[in-house]
Amino acid sequence: MNEQTPQGRRWIGDVLRRNWDPIDADTRPDEFATHVAEVERLIGAHVRPRELAEYLVRVETERLGYQDIDPKMLVPLAKKLLRLNVTSGGGEPAA
Repeated sequence: MNEQTPQGRRWIGDVLRRNWDPIDADTRPDEFATHVAEVERLIGAHVRPRELAEYLVRVETERLGYQDIDPKMLVPLAKKLLRLNVTSGGGEPAA
């Protein structure tokens, strides 16, 4: 797996804040940072969009107690996250 960059983590956090923020990142920054780091790890592991969407659903349902949703609702967000170029030397995000 390639080394991740601080800039990549910021890009991931920005996309998640704009498109998926069930915990209110501004009031729980440490918890949000944990989710950003896990998304970064999943991106680095080259998961499929569905797998990334399933992780986000698990956070919403298992950790936050929200109503179960279909992961396909989050696949567009997962695809956007997977288009980010977050590995070292990667340049600008594609999303």
